Amino acid sequence: MFLVCILILIGCKRTSIDGIIIGNTLLAHQSLEDNRILERFILNTLEGDEKALAALKDFPCGGGAGCYDLGYIITQIIYQIGEDEFVKMLQATDARKGIESLIKVGLEYGDNDYDGKMDNKSLKQEFPKVLHLLSD
Repeated sequence: MFLVCILILIGCKRTSIDGIIIGNTLLAHQSLEDNRILERFILNTLEGDEKALAALKDFPCGGGAGCYDLGYIITQIIYQIGEDEFVKMLQATDARKGIESLIKVGLEYGDNDYDGKMDNKSLKQEFPKVLHLLSD
């Protein structure tokens, strides 16, 4: 019985990684292996690995709401590590291309203040330094 419980726990997809919530649509469309890859990208990005950020930005989200969920992951990371640290990571990689739209949908459709509602926030309002870097 104990072994069965361990196997079930190991085999489950992670819905939250170090405080970063993975939205249901993205979660539903990934395999267990994809979930573990996403977990590594999130953890490494939180540790300041700009290559992981670039890989995270390019993680297959399946389009539509899955990509909104990926954008939400990125906005949660920015809030957690701070905008200045995120800007440093962006400056050190080519992740800038295509990340702006993910951040925008993460702010608009994500629940970054965890109140149970979509935030509908803007990049200009929330992350002006990121916007400035992406506008260059």
